Amino acid sequence: MSDQSIESAMQENRVFPPPPEVSAKAWIKSRQQYDQMYRESIDRPDDFWGKIAGELHWFKKWDRVLEWNLPNAKWFVGGKTNVAYNCLDFQIEKGRGEKIAILWEGENGDVRRVTYRQLREDVCRLANGLKKLGVKKGTRVTIYMPMVPEAAVAMLACARLGAPHSVIFGGFSSQAIADRVDDAKSEIVITADGGRRRGQLVPLKHNVDEAAKKTALIKKVIVFKHTAEPIGWTEGRDVWWSDVVAGQSAACDAEPLDAEDPLFVLYTSGSTGKPKGIVHTTGGFLVGTYITTKYVFDLHDQDIYWCTADVGWITGHSYVVYGPLANGTTSLMYEGAPNFPDFSRFWAIIARHKVTVFYTAPTAIRAFMRAGRQLVDGHDLSSLRILGTVGEPINPEAWMWYHRVIGGERCPIVDTWWQTETGATMMAPIPGVTATKPGSCTKPLPGIFADIVDEDGRPVKTADAGGYLVIKRPWPSMLRTIWGDNERYIKTYWEKFKNHYYVAGDSARRDKDGYYWIMGRIDDVLNIAGHRLGTMEIESALVAHPKVAEAAVVSKPHDIKGESAFAYVVLNVPRPQGAAAKALIDELRAWVGDQLSPIAKPDEIRLTDNLPKTRSGKIMRRLLRAV
Repeated sequence: MSDQSIESAMQENRVFPPPPEVSAKAWIKSRQQYDQMYRESIDRPDDFWGKIAGELHWFKKWDRVLEWNLPNAKWFVGGKTNVAYNCLDFQIEKGRGEKIAILWEGENGDVRRVTYRQLREDVCRLANGLKKLGVKKGTRVTIYMPMVPEAAVAMLACARLGAPHSVIFGGFSSQAIADRVDDAKSEIVITADGGRRRGQLVPLKHNVDEAAKKTALIKKVIVFKHTAEPIGWTEGRDVWWSDVVAGQSAACDAEPLDAEDPLFVLYTSGSTGKPKGIVHTTGGFLVGTYITTKYVFDLHDQDIYWCTADVGWITGHSYVVYGPLANGTTSLMYEGAPNFPDFSRFWAIIARHKVTVFYTAPTAIRAFMRAGRQLVDGHDLSSLRILGTVGEPINPEAWMWYHRVIGGERCPIVDTWWQTETGATMMAPIPGVTATKPGSCTKPLPGIFADIVDEDGRPVKTADAGGYLVIKRPWPSMLRTIWGDNERYIKTYWEKFKNHYYVAGDSARRDKDGYYWIMGRIDDVLNIAGHRLGTMEIESALVAHPKVAEAAVVSKPHDIKGESAFAYVVLNVPRPQGAAAKALIDELRAWVGDQLSPIAKPDEIRLTDNLPKTRSGKIMRRLLRAV
């Protein structure tokens, strides 16, 4: 076996056609309609993207759809628009002023319903208040908020003024805040006195105070009163949100922004060194999130849509705030943990608010599986129409559980592949058209040119042979650069194949039907006795065992094979000891051999009670490798 490609041993033969009742009412109803769209996106991409952009509001139409100087792209060149105008004013003009824009539930059970008209008024008041503090087009504003409607208000107020926001997840530390403030050169921070999670208070304002000791840049801190707990206060620097908006007009003209003006900077962890500030622009990001939200979730006016991500992550930007509101949708926000007071919380929320479209992470689904279906049963989930997954590949057994237990075998599952850098979904089933396979993100969406290439950049032709996942043509919501470091942008995402392709950093394979299967990060590929195997497939095989809840596989140096697979396994049954533990480990190794291949059998398996995870729930394999 040459080490030019990555082998795949995982086979999945179950196929689920789209339910006829979903197809009948969908935006894209038939394979013929879809194929026509896809063909246009390949043959006449400018017409295709121009048509989609034409569904949105522009102060001035673009001169050119795309200007492409490898590896830098400009979209809707010369066009002027405003994302907040599209998410608010444009919806009100369409008669949605009294429709609920944000339906919020707090961890303590509080519920708020904010209409499109109220949301626009709140956004305008804050935007006018920010102007008074010196914020204008180009000013970077840092947002460090709990999951409350005001987080969206702050983002939209910045977008209205053309002030790029940098949202930081509320779970990050003071050092992370200081690093991001320094990099973005941001002098204004919008935060809250605190947040709530698992019955505990998250000390947001305290963390900002600590960050201010580590950077001299923070000049103003706007504080939203959410928990009413006592907090520290610095006169002259700190100001209450209520004072900033007091007396401000509920009208504020949206700034006509160039399509290429930055909308936000979002920091993502680099594998080494400082975090990367991913830059997304006004026109392209709006077009990408608008159309993928509409078609992938098949959103209609009556839908209650819930994406469980935090606004601090790209999923929250694209699919809690901007994508849903640009479609005039009711977007549900929940502040709190999925397991508070217990693992039935999500199902109670779905039943209470009649959620129709539900989008969550495989990490959460596996945790729900482990907690048991008795926490699901008893909640009426009949309102659900479409389910989605995001954040990492979903293993087939978790997919089947989601399909059966949550979807009642009637809801299509849209397994979405995309990244912070791509801005919007790149591959996913279309609910009314695509037959799904458990564990596959199916095919690239119209307008997305994906491929799998070997180490030399040559397309991999053989079915099921893995390689590097690449994108061959630009797309509107792509990142434009890394903030302040275009050289790092080119080196990280383009240099590998001489700037011809965007390199996603994931390995993937394509089956005989042209379906894509993400095999994990390229740096999570094992080279065992000359066979290159994705860790995700071995993990998937382990999780398919009835006693396994979660698994993480890392490489370990091996004298003969070069590398061996080392697996950490979390059980959904009490952890055995002694001879019983050894017997189970032997059983699991044999199981992987049967499910995948004898080559894939982990040399060692360690049973553990939990796995180290990032704040977004991804397993920290680097830590496990170090152990």
